[in-house]
Amino acid sequence: MQKGNIGVTTENIFPIIKKFLYSDHEIFLRELVSNAVDATQKLNTLASISEFKGELGDLTIHVSLGKDTITISDRGIGLTAEEIDKYINQIAFSGANDFLEKYKNDANAIIGHFGLGFYSAFMVANKVEIVTKSYKEGSQAVKWTCDGSPEFTLEDVDKADRGTDIILY
Repeated sequence: MQKGNIGVTTENIFPIIKKFLYSDHEIFLRELVSNAVDATQKLNTLASISEFKGELGDLTIHVSLGKDTITISDRGIGLTAEEIDKYINQIAFSGANDFLEKYKNDANAIIGHFGLGFYSAFMVANKVEIVTKSYKEGSQAVKWTCDGSPEFTLEDVDKADRGTDIILY
């Protein structure tokens, strides 16, 4: 199991969070489903150029409501541990103030520009888990867990199928 801290450039993140993330609490679902659609479209693209030779199977994106959870599931490209580290654990905010000015009249447009879409899940969840397995042959499935603090855990898990489950608690 790996433990670590999510890297954040704090001087630029707070204006975005204060001004935009808390203005529309429903944005989290749109952002997470959008990520699932992107992962599925990427898999289709890889299949069309013969970089993915496996069976596509059912590519339906599912949103499930449990007693205390919301789960968004896809069978897209999935993520490796390295990709989680790159795309989830590192948040880079360069030129944030320029974007704030450019998108000041469209609060939702700015979220995706900084990779904040995923983090909008913490507006409604106390804990988020990502259980994912990459389409890449021989890849190890992993589970990322975070309670909304800068600390996370990343561990190897068993997952038969490629794709990603994002579970909000």
